[in-house]
Parts: sequence; structure tokens; C-alpha cells
Amino acid sequence: MAFNRSIGFHEPMLSSSHMSLEQKRDFKENGFTLIEVLVALGIVALALMAGTRVSASLTHNAQRQSDAMLAQICADNALIQLRLSQQLPSVGVTNIACEQASQTFDVALTVSTTPNPAFRRVDAQVFGAQFPVLRVTTVVGRY
Repeated sequence: MAFNRSIGFHEPMLSSSHMSLEQKRDFKENGFTLIEVLVALGIVALALMAGTRVSASLTHNAQRQSDAMLAQICADNALIQLRLSQQLPSVGVTNIACEQASQTFDVALTVSTTPNPAFRRVDAQVFGAQFPVLRVTTVVGRY
């Protein structure tokens, strides 16, 4: 039984062939058209794709921040090792492997002279998977 708005009581539902034009129009206006459903589906799909892209970007940034922190630890370790040797480092390039959090980084220590012979400039560049992650520069003096 269907509710008749104009009369205000329930009457038996008729098949579409026995409906008046006004009843058919009311019946058709009750649902969504295919175009409306497809437009809504397209909007939801775009919103989901944007959310996925944002999530991927956040994951990438978190990984990059983690790599930078681990590279900083490797550079600090290499520079502290130079200072603890209590010798003026020799000029040249030294490569050191550093493992942090199950990742292997390569630290390239480049020692160069300064105008003051009592000091040396030390550049520590940390590479992870063939690309540079971090570069730290400091000065080491005689002990």
C-alpha cells in the first residue's frame, strides 16, 4: 500500500501501466538518476584519490626525516671519532660505512687546509642509497 499525499490515506500501489501521469512523475522523482549517482561517485573518487596522495606525501616526508636524523647520527659519530684521535687529521677524503637502524649509510669525510695551519676544515657528507642525505662542515684544531 502506498501513501497518497493528496488524500492522506493509504491506497494499494498500482502497476506503472495503471498509474496516472502525475503518479508516474511522483514515482520517478523518488530516486536518483544514473547521472546523479555517477557524479556523486566521481566526487567521492576524487576525494579518495586526494586523500591517498596526501597520505603518500606524509609517509614520504616521515621517511625523509628519519633518514636525515640517522644521517646526522652517522656524521656526528665520524666527526667525534676524528676529535677523539687527538691528532690533526690528514688532508684528503676518507669513506666510512655507518649502519643505523638496519640502514647502511656511507660517510665521506673531506679534510682540507685552512689559512691557519693549526686548524683543518672537515666536511662530512652522508649518502644513503647513492644519493646525498646530509652535509655537515666543521673545523678541527690541534690538541
